[in-house]
Formats: sequence, C-alpha cells, structure tokens
Amino acid sequence: MIGKSFTFYVLDLCGLQCDEGRVEDSMGGWSLTVALRTEPQQNISSTTSPDWNQSVVVRVRADLFLNARSWERVRGALSLPGPLRLYCRYLRVEELPAPSVASLLELLPKDGLLGLDIRYSSLGVPGLALLLPLLEPFPQLHSLRLHYCNLDLQRTQPEQQGALQEMFRGLCALKRLRRLSLTALRLPGHLRLLLSSLSRPLEVLELPYLSLTPADLAYLSCSPHASSLRELDLSENRLDLSSVPSLRRLLSQAEPCLAQLSLCGCGLSDSLLGALLPSLSRCRTLRTLRLALNPLTRTGLVSLAWTAVGIPSLRLLLYPSPLEEYEPGLPPLPSSSQLLDWPLMEESEVRVMTLTQVEEVLMAKGRQHDLLMTSDLLKYSTDLTVED
Repeated sequence: MIGKSFTFYVLDLCGLQCDEGRVEDSMGGWSLTVALRTEPQQNISSTTSPDWNQSVVVRVRADLFLNARSWERVRGALSLPGPLRLYCRYLRVEELPAPSVASLLELLPKDGLLGLDIRYSSLGVPGLALLLPLLEPFPQLHSLRLHYCNLDLQRTQPEQQGALQEMFRGLCALKRLRRLSLTALRLPGHLRLLLSSLSRPLEVLELPYLSLTPADLAYLSCSPHASSLRELDLSENRLDLSSVPSLRRLLSQAEPCLAQLSLCGCGLSDSLLGALLPSLSRCRTLRTLRLALNPLTRTGLVSLAWTAVGIPSLRLLLYPSPLEEYEPGLPPLPSSSQLLDWPLMEESEVRVMTLTQVEEVLMAKGRQHDLLMTSDLLKYSTDLTVED
C-alpha cells in the first residue's frame, strides 16, 4: 500500500513440504534454513557471546530434520549472529551421537520448541542421561520421541543405575510433556520407574517393542496416565492370558477419551481378543483401532468386525489377515514376524470370502460409508488417524 511502511518480523517455514499432515514426522522445510548461513564460514571464537536481541531483525521459524550430513550446517546457522535468528518448532535428528545433539540443544533458542524426535542414534542410558536434563530450559516442549536409540535394560551394565536416575530426573523436569514415544527401548520391568517420574499425566503414550512385562501393564492400568490417554500404542509387546485383566482395567480407565489404540503384533488369538472385545466396545471415543499381525482366524475377525461397527466414533479398523489366508505351514500361534514374512494364498476366492463377510457386517449396521475396515498395512489412509 502506497504511503504506508511495514516491518517484517517473522518468517514462518513450519510444515513446508508436509504431505501427510503430521509435521512432526515430515519435517519438511529444514533445507531452507541452511540458507541462513553464508559461505565462506566465519570463524567465531567459542568465547564469543553475540547480543542476539540487538542484531536480530527477522525471526525464522522452521521444523528441522538433521543427520550427520546436515548437522554442521545447521549448527553454523544457529551459531552465527546476524539479522536472521532461527527458531525451531519440531526437531528431528537421526544417527547423531549424544554430544552432537547436546550441542544443538544448547544453541537453540529456548522459546518455541514443541517436540524432539531422536532416531537411530546409539545413545544408550549414558546418552539419554546427558540429553534429558538439557531439555528442562525448553518451557513449551510437550512431545518427546526416542526411536531405536540402543537402550537395553535387559543387560546389566556398570554404573547403569546412576545414569538411570539422571535420565528419570531429566524426564521429571519436563513439566509440559504430553506425548512420550519410545520405540524398541528394552525396558522390561521399568515402566513404573519411568512413568512415575513424570510430573503430569500423558495424553499420548507409544511403547512398541519395549518387552513390557505383566507387572508393567499392571502399573500402567492403575497409573494416573490411564484416564488421560488419547492415543496408546502397545504394538509388538507379547500379550498372554495374564495380561488380560490389566488390559481390561486400562481400557476401562481410558474409555472416556481414548481415540487411537494400536495392538499390532501382540499375539492376540481369537480367545485373547475375545476377552478384550467387551472392554473395547465401551471405548465410545475410539476413532482408530490397529490390530494387524495378530493370529486371528476368520471367525475371530468377524467377531472383531461386529464389535467395531458397534463403536459409533470408529473410523478405521486395521485388522490382520486371517490365518485361513496364509499358505500352509504356519505354527498354531505364529509370531508377528512369521505372519509378516509368510506368503498369503494366491487364490482370490479365499480373500473374497473374508472381504464379503466384513462387508456384510458393515452393511448390517449401515457403517459402509463412515468406517474403513482394511488389512492393507501400506495403503490405508493415514488421514483417518489424525484428529479433526
């Protein structure tokens, strides 16, 4: 507009190149932030403490995805003073050692970081004990994801207990944490110690491949977190008859608000799942239910389908291919890895029979238009798993 001047304060790049709706996973737009750093790199003494408040003209907000190749660039962008200041909303790092992640956390502005996602980094207990206390200065941090970080408490190691205490103290300091996702961190028997260190109930808890014990599930079902959970993932934790009472209690506590539940690859047979169906049917806010890679027969699947159509809020059921659809040779109760690797029958009649029975259940309750039931692990719409 002629005759008026405008001041440009903020450039928001968050969520760029995001195709799937979950900006925490896509981390698009990180590459744009490396342009903040010009070549050749200026040499800055480690003792230099630039006055950011005086030099910053524009604040650049972005989601960052870093690995070993991009780490130095982004560290440089964070270190150099100038008219642009980089702020991070979601930080995802892959295959970086703990000291490198620590240096990034120390450089990041403390305002605005909502989530940290660390993947495929060999951190172990000492690495997590180093990093978690560094998260306390980030007042808005509400999401922490640790995937395949080489944490194995099944093996006793020297001085492990002290590092564990440091790790749990670091978690305790995250006052706004609402999402905790731990994948393939071997923590059998430690769930009470882990979750009781948190200062507020979680809303999202993802614990796949954690080797959870019956005692872990018993604690979770009675913990303060149970009644606050909107999303729960216990996939690839082997369940048995001794787990059923705890799971029933957990579902009973979570039923007022639970929207997403994943029990993929948990060894749920017809009888085990049948014992859980009454509790599942009372979860009246459930939108997504994932039960892939469980050893169900077609009879068990039909029972599951009838329960699913009776949950008005449900929009997606990811069910396992029934055992009748596999080539002969599977053991009576196959593991999830066996179900994943074993070939399915090529005869279309076998699959058509399953699809027909599922469709009949949907039509009987008039749910064929608002409830998707599928066994396809790769092609089901992830849009249905995101809250409106």
